[in-house]
Amino acid sequence: MKQFFRFSLLLLALLLPALATAHDFEVDGIYYKINGNEATVTYYGSSPFDASHRYSGSVVIPATVTYDGTTYPVTAIGNSAFSGCSGLISIDIPNSVTKIDESAFFSCTALTNVNIANSVTSIGNSAFYYCSGLTSIVIPNSVASIGESAFYNCTGLTSIVMPKYLTKISENTFLNCTALTSVNIPNSVTSIGSGAFYYCTSLTSIDIPNSVTSIGSGAFYKCSGLTSIAIPNSVTEIGMNAFNSCTGLTSIVMPEYLTKIYAWTFADCSGLTSIDIPNSVTEIGNHAFYNCSGLTSIDIPNAVTEIGINAFYGCTGLTSIDIPNSVTSIGNPKYDSRNNCNAIIETASNTLIYGCKNTAIPNSVTAIGNYAFYKCSGLTSIDIPNSVTSIGERVFQDCTGLTSIDIPNSVTSIGDGAFRGCSGLTSIDIPNSVTSIGLRAFAGCSGLTSVTIPNSVTSIGEEAFNGCSGLTSVTIPNSVTSVGGKAFYNCSGLTDVYCYISDPLSVSLAGDAFDLYDGDASERTLHVLPGTTEAYYYNGWYWYFDQVIEDLIPEPEPLPGDVNGDREVNIADVNAVINIILSGNGNTTAADVNGDGEINIADVNAIIKIILTGSLN
Repeated sequence: MKQFFRFSLLLLALLLPALATAHDFEVDGIYYKINGNEATVTYYGSSPFDASHRYSGSVVIPATVTYDGTTYPVTAIGNSAFSGCSGLISIDIPNSVTKIDESAFFSCTALTNVNIANSVTSIGNSAFYYCSGLTSIVIPNSVASIGESAFYNCTGLTSIVMPKYLTKISENTFLNCTALTSVNIPNSVTSIGSGAFYYCTSLTSIDIPNSVTSIGSGAFYKCSGLTSIAIPNSVTEIGMNAFNSCTGLTSIVMPEYLTKIYAWTFADCSGLTSIDIPNSVTEIGNHAFYNCSGLTSIDIPNAVTEIGINAFYGCTGLTSIDIPNSVTSIGNPKYDSRNNCNAIIETASNTLIYGCKNTAIPNSVTAIGNYAFYKCSGLTSIDIPNSVTSIGERVFQDCTGLTSIDIPNSVTSIGDGAFRGCSGLTSIDIPNSVTSIGLRAFAGCSGLTSVTIPNSVTSIGEEAFNGCSGLTSVTIPNSVTSVGGKAFYNCSGLTDVYCYISDPLSVSLAGDAFDLYDGDASERTLHVLPGTTEAYYYNGWYWYFDQVIEDLIPEPEPLPGDVNGDREVNIADVNAVINIILSGNGNTTAADVNGDGEINIADVNAIIKIILTGSLN
């Protein structure tokens, strides 16, 4: 092992002289590397950032150079040759040079003038990266390829003449060229790479030729100066985030053969008022039109069979959603907008997956899917029909204009975050059919003043009412067996909790369920059943209350036939059972009136008997 170590040191010592410098010779202050019979312009010393020498001022590169009696043609500007030369002002490249290698002029921040000869055929990756002083450049027609990030961060560049025979605009080529106002893309270009014009905020117009077949991910991301764009029919693929945050874009012509709109493609295009999705499109990706707040209408073509998560999230201006010819033999096979409901419904499951402020939920809908009205701030009211049995996750989250909502007795579950952030909501009736209140279901509903949790609820999820600062009183039924962490956290206005739990020791109570931000519970009273105070103390409830008072009377026994929990037995209970039968949801215990373990027409007859005779017997 020692012999191998000594050999390695010897080999390293022999190699060091060869690695010490990048140049072979110097003529008139320019350093060169010999490549066969040719010379490449390079940097001085062992590193392009060697402080002992910097190219500066105006540099004219000769077509040939003579060294030690041999004349070499200068054919390339080597890797990092002028990298970091902050004093370089202009460069004249002769007709002998055929390529400009990677990072050749990297971070030449004072460079204002570049004369590229017609002999140059390629410009390498990051060749002019961060040449912030460059205002204009003419790339000769001899150039067939421009590498990735070639003009990245050229923030002073206002115009560029592209070569006639260029076939590709590479990834990040003009990324962050914030002063660039227009670009003429040659007819030879077939693809625009990912991030090609990313953050070109001054770009006001761009003509995409018919030769282009693909536009990469983030190609025009944050080009906020663009107002309109026509994508030719030759384009069959537009990548993720391609036009994300083009806030000035008011209109766009889509190619007629496009099959997929990828995730985030038009996200945050807040100025976009309308868009025609081609009939060829079969898939709309996640967040495809996220936060397009100016969009007023959307038509979903019949070919679309996949709509991603939050595809239209934050489209607060939408008033019309339509799927033409829906629910017909020639209509969309997966989605419909039945009864002109201004919503997208998944036909097979009868689930409303996306709505807007003008949505009217049809009676045939059985579920409201996750995020369906997420951040629909213009929604002020909505009627949920008795056919609906479940409200999904974050369905109405941040619907700040919503002031009240009636949840029908058919609903058995309220998903996580369903009404989170509905700060304008002043009242909510939770039906007796609901068995659990999900995580953060009503968190941030600061306008709520009181909540009565029905006897059907067995669990209150974590942070269910977190931050409901306007809440002054809560009624908790005996049916509750668990209260999650921070369920009533920071409900600063909460003064009275009426808890009908007869055996508090059997309840799973999180240690911070009623915790306050400032810990001051001096104004809080816990109202409990007679004889239960000691058990409440043992279970830790006393931490959150100034006093515990035994002033409640036990809840009345369930009334046979009272399916909707209003303490009356009438035709409303008959309708409630019929809705449960039709929806196929048989999880509501109160609906099993005759106690046979099933919910069917026999229970309807049992309720009718109670109404007519006053008894089931």
